[in-house]
Amino acid sequence: MKVKRIFLLLVLPLLVGCTSYKSVPYLQDMEMVQNKDVLPLYDAKIMPKDLLTITVNTTDPQAAAPFNLTTQTPMNAALSGNIMTTSQPSLQQYLVNNSGEIDFPVVGRLKVGGLTKNEAEDLIRGRLKDYLKETPIVTVRMTNYKISVLGEVSRPGSFTISNEKVNIFEALAMAGDMTIYGIRDQVKLIREDAEGKRNIYTLDLNKADVITSPYYYLQQNDILYVTPNKTKAKNSDIGNSTTLWFSATSIIVSIASLLVNIFN
Repeated sequence: MKVKRIFLLLVLPLLVGCTSYKSVPYLQDMEMVQNKDVLPLYDAKIMPKDLLTITVNTTDPQAAAPFNLTTQTPMNAALSGNIMTTSQPSLQQYLVNNSGEIDFPVVGRLKVGGLTKNEAEDLIRGRLKDYLKETPIVTVRMTNYKISVLGEVSRPGSFTISNEKVNIFEALAMAGDMTIYGIRDQVKLIREDAEGKRNIYTLDLNKADVITSPYYYLQQNDILYVTPNKTKAKNSDIGNSTTLWFSATSIIVSIASLLVNIFN
């Protein structure tokens, strides 16, 4: 019995650090948001340093051609066993400068920063009325819509989003979800606004009302950081000495058992 007590005293500190189940599940109070008003659909806004592709289509391709600039993209092709380099045209990308402007062919400088894609399309369509006989179809796409997920997730990294719309849980899914060591109620969101100011927001993913938060949908270049809990921090401090610690514990238990047998 004494040996068992000694063993429990040695192992108890490990058990205390275990994560409580209550802190693991997401969205634990869903009934709190069931009757809330429906939020408008999220639409990403164009920010400085965004890369845009813009296409202009009309029934007269030649009339729209000056507004659809292309660049030559190198590509490799195999020909009779030899590799030769060819080029393939691709749409010109427009970099949004720090003032939120782009240089659009023929039209000139356009202020698109802070606009949604639909608003930018309306702006360009309106400016093209002076150059085209018919109303064109304008399509704007963001080509560098990227978010990053770091910290206690299975696969941290940066991810490019093709549909320009991603929420917190989708971002976590891309990163393989949180590990058991991630603190669900202290997820940090790092966001830079159009003026370059960086802000850090703390999100509680245990609570269902996070889906009504203005930070539920991520913006381009957002960074999610999942904070590790105390157990992971302790494990990191122990590092490679964990095996030695357990070995030492086993030795101590063995010595304690031997002493008990000698003095009894």
